[in-house]
Amino acid sequence: MSEILAPAGDKTSAIAAINNGADAIYLGLKEFSARSSAENFDVQNFEEIVKYAHLFGVKVYVALNTLVKDGETDSFVNAALRAWNGGADALIVSDVFLGAFLKENYPEMVLHLSTQAGVCNRYGAEFAKEKGFSRVILSRETAIEDIKIIAKIIETEVFVQGALCTCFSGQCYLSSFAGGNSGNRGKCKQPCRKLYSIDKDGYSDYSYKISLSDLCVGEDIAQLLDCGVVSFKIEGRMRRPEYVAAAVKYYRNILDNRPLKEDLSNLKRVYNRGNYTKGLANGQDKNFISSAVQGHIGEYAGVVKVENGKYICLTTAQFSQGDGFKILREGKEAGGAAYGGKVKGGFVLATKSHFKNGDKVFVTTDTALNARLLSRKRLLKIEVCARFEAGKTAFITVNGKTFYGDGILQPSINRPLNVSDIEKCFCKVDKYPFEVSFGKIETGSVFVPASELNALRRKVYSEFFDNLTQNNNVKYSNNIRLPQIIAVKNKKIAVICKDISNLNADIGILKLDDLNADISRLTAGFKGEKYLYLPPFITGAEIEKIKPVAALFDGLYCEGIYGFKLAEEFKKSLFVGCGLNISNAVDLKYCKAEYISLSKELTLKESSALAVENAFYLSSGDLKVMDLVYCPFGRKCANCDKRAEYAMTDESGRVFTLRRYSLEVCRFEVYNCLPIAADPSLAGIITDCTLQNDPNCVVELCRNGEKLRKHFKEYTRGHSVQPIL
Repeated sequence: MSEILAPAGDKTSAIAAINNGADAIYLGLKEFSARSSAENFDVQNFEEIVKYAHLFGVKVYVALNTLVKDGETDSFVNAALRAWNGGADALIVSDVFLGAFLKENYPEMVLHLSTQAGVCNRYGAEFAKEKGFSRVILSRETAIEDIKIIAKIIETEVFVQGALCTCFSGQCYLSSFAGGNSGNRGKCKQPCRKLYSIDKDGYSDYSYKISLSDLCVGEDIAQLLDCGVVSFKIEGRMRRPEYVAAAVKYYRNILDNRPLKEDLSNLKRVYNRGNYTKGLANGQDKNFISSAVQGHIGEYAGVVKVENGKYICLTTAQFSQGDGFKILREGKEAGGAAYGGKVKGGFVLATKSHFKNGDKVFVTTDTALNARLLSRKRLLKIEVCARFEAGKTAFITVNGKTFYGDGILQPSINRPLNVSDIEKCFCKVDKYPFEVSFGKIETGSVFVPASELNALRRKVYSEFFDNLTQNNNVKYSNNIRLPQIIAVKNKKIAVICKDISNLNADIGILKLDDLNADISRLTAGFKGEKYLYLPPFITGAEIEKIKPVAALFDGLYCEGIYGFKLAEEFKKSLFVGCGLNISNAVDLKYCKAEYISLSKELTLKESSALAVENAFYLSSGDLKVMDLVYCPFGRKCANCDKRAEYAMTDESGRVFTLRRYSLEVCRFEVYNCLPIAADPSLAGIITDCTLQNDPNCVVELCRNGEKLRKHFKEYTRGHSVQPIL
């Protein structure tokens, strides 16, 4: 059994999804939603939409998928209880340890692990299952070979449509450190959609260098079905209801083996960034990056002809007042226009922009289409049977469910109740989305006033609706005690570096450029504990390649949850990386590892409050803000210079380092424009020296924030002082 899972940023979008054939919807409440800019749902709207969905057998999943700080944990639990007690079919949680805490205390809760947790291989899936999750929502970068394996371990959900994050799921800090608003807190400012230049031949012009096209798996969904994927997810809680309707209808018809050419056309018109990509499951395609156009480009409609001072769109397609258009010249946006009236061979483009003959016109708003998409109504077919017999109560069945009138029916003196009266009355459905048909209607010579018959109908339909939409979830209350932390000082220093030889630190975390490196040379003379750095994304095939390398280290420093099961299999100690965003006392209680990195989005005060003997806090050095699983240069390997580092510059002149590394293929890390130089907290110190020429100098100064800041000259304190939004 497969499901189409649709986004619901508000009530209108939820109804559009349900009416167009969604099997499930996902939505956010007013708090702890990774799409905080969506309208989201208050208690009343949530309960209403749950009932409407459940009437049609549509499931409702509630996303509680943001970073939760320690002072917010009780509010998070209350939000989870409101959602579950309100009838949610599952909760989507990104913090695997908070999920384990919920499952332990509320065992009937159904939990799905958010894509923010970055499950991308079997080890992550096994860990999620071990912690009580019944489903994993895979990272968008997961390889098809790993999807097949994961689907045999645990119920699996995969994105098939919508926006793609340029950074690996749950590991983006660019908005946080460059703009002060955290994507992990649902406040992303989308800096990836801005203009950048890169100091590489052919890439020095400003364009949308790391803005990705929208995902559209389309009919290739059959491959995911063959892999055993259960749920096909449409991204878009920030998008309009007509987009939700078009996307659901498109995939509904594909899964029902009746794909229509017009469905894809409709989808392009409501939202289309970059003419779509198939994603990364089978490798990076040529449409993956949308460098020329950042936003919605719609569907091709015609070409511009300049005639008598007017701009005419030459086309055979029909448009009308209110329609909108985007004009592209050599693939780049030249301006926008509105429908300005029909002329021979096309229509006038009403605009203040200047166009040229041959410019291409794309429709981005089709008002008639939007109206059609939102006009579809979903009705529940019901069959009403009735028996009205003198001396007995009225007897009604709706789809086999039995209901009775309140009083004994009296014989008729004048005009008796007839079948037509009953059918006419019960054809009225009031507020309910019912499509009524009638089975056997029996009536003796009885009299029923019209007001009583109407009241009976309202009662029957109300009870029938309540029965179908009854919330059967076990009801829980918040009567649990949260873990408490007694802070202690950790005096150890851990250093992330590409060469830890002769490094003066307690723990050296070696970050390799590739797996062919000379490990003995890169670790020579280091007397501390040696850990191998593992990135947040790694395929099953790549794990096989790192096994002989990992054997040379004391442990693994891992940025993904897969590290727990991998360290267990390798019989190595685990150092939990910053990417897991350990940010509250519950995380610390449930995270069993030798060492733990606290989230780099915590303040100095917040990290000190969570300081336990094995906790560390990134307070100095380089600041990784993105992991890119794709190649920003389009995987044109034959002509690539394959430099280790590039400079990526935004329009404000800020320079972000783009670092290349390789496991099987090249991947990239993006580093903040400034290093971090914060005062140390009670937790142990992590200093990231990936880009530093003199790591020992940074290590020597890392205990003294003032001296460190003088050393760097230009720096950021990160979030050590100012909390993130």
